[in-house]
Amino acid sequence: MKFLRYILFPIVPIYFLVTWTRNKLYDSNLKKSTSYSFPVICVGNLSVGGTGKSPMIEYLIRLLKDHYKLATLSRGYKRQTQGFKLANAQDSAKTLGDEPFQFYNKFGKDVLVAVDANRQAGIEQLRALSNKPDVILLDDAFQHRKVQAGFNILLTSYYQLYSKDLVLPTGDLR
Repeated sequence: MKFLRYILFPIVPIYFLVTWTRNKLYDSNLKKSTSYSFPVICVGNLSVGGTGKSPMIEYLIRLLKDHYKLATLSRGYKRQTQGFKLANAQDSAKTLGDEPFQFYNKFGKDVLVAVDANRQAGIEQLRALSNKPDVILLDDAFQHRKVQAGFNILLTSYYQLYSKDLVLPTGDLR
């Protein structure tokens, strides 16, 4: 794997330039972000891989579920369905993705669990429900600038500091 990363090193400036340009377009309002009048909490990271996002979502659910009507919204990584999907008893990891399915199995009686690769559309679908949530928790959405969360929780691994990493495809930084 390390050898492949060295081969891909010439692509790093291209990835950096595309990401930088995209961020500048959002920063200058040439690309629009949507903010909301209700709490949207984003849990994310700057690198690929596990930094504890799902355990943090579960912690937030436990912390908030007795006080607010909650929903989690995830992309649904590796699911075999597309578009917006609200979890129900007939779903599986194939229809929701592993982590949303885990959230549903643990907390389905207490929170709405939904998946949509388009976080903005997913939020609008959740808010259109008759039992709409008061608070939406976004799983792994820090890099999705189309949605401007009211609060961001950025996680990192103590053992893999950003200062010692490179951007994709040579490193793990997004």
